[in-house]
Amino acid sequence: MTDFCFPRQVRLLTAGDYKTVFDHTTSKVFAGEFLILATKRNDDLARLGLIVAKKTEKRAVGRNRIKRLVRDSFRHHKLNLAGFDIVFLSRQGIKDIDNATLLKRLDKAWDQIVKKTKNSSKKPKDYRSKQK
Repeated sequence: MTDFCFPRQVRLLTAGDYKTVFDHTTSKVFAGEFLILATKRNDDLARLGLIVAKKTEKRAVGRNRIKRLVRDSFRHHKLNLAGFDIVFLSRQGIKDIDNATLLKRLDKAWDQIVKKTKNSSKKPKDYRSKQK
């Protein structure tokens, strides 16, 4: 049961944490109404940061609804996302998506992040050395 909680250790808390993800992004998933950036970590902890601007949803109720859904989806996928720092950025039109659709898109986005990093780890470091 404790695997599905959202304690302080699994949150991006400081501006430096967010800056690290923005500067060293290893995976991006763009789903129209949101963008997810991920950076590989040295340990097995998955951390999440949320950016839901007033520009995308004027009312606090709507911003809180989006953040609540993203946190809930992350909690259920954080074992698969172990070793990542992740930033969720909302985009225009996210307020028009219903809860079920947003959860489906988030599930697909988490899977894409895991697939992208597995594929990138299988590629050789220097492809030019293979061609010679």
